[in-house]
Amino acid sequence: MTLVRWDPFRDLLNLHHRFAAPSAGSNDAFGTWAPAVDIFERGDDLVIRAEVPGVEKNEIDISVEDNRLVIKGERKREKEFDEENAYRLERSFGAFTRSFQLPKTVEAAKIVASYHSGVLEIVLPKADVAKTRKIEVTAA
Repeated sequence: MTLVRWDPFRDLLNLHHRFAAPSAGSNDAFGTWAPAVDIFERGDDLVIRAEVPGVEKNEIDISVEDNRLVIKGERKREKEFDEENAYRLERSFGAFTRSFQLPKTVEAAKIVASYHSGVLEIVLPKADVAKTRKIEVTAA
């Protein structure tokens, strides 16, 4: 008889994965995931950075719909082992969607995106009316 050490966390993960709805277009039962995002100002731009390691550049779709920036993509699982032989599976896979309401001060036509080392960076330039400008005070 072989002794197997009980791992309650593994049992919880198995339950979660069993009852989680599969993500659209995905064959695994891990459900959906969402990349972590930072949003900040840099000069006259708003910048969105999303962590998307393991997602191919051509698997990312960025669009502007109804004054919302929508990021869609899919991270696919590598098939280098059989899941029945796995001891722990914590990485999430499947389709994701993130959307952000754009401020009216963003020039949607000038949005640019780049991808490097698993980080997607989207630069949203502010319109001229939103940029800070110095007003000179003159003597009357």
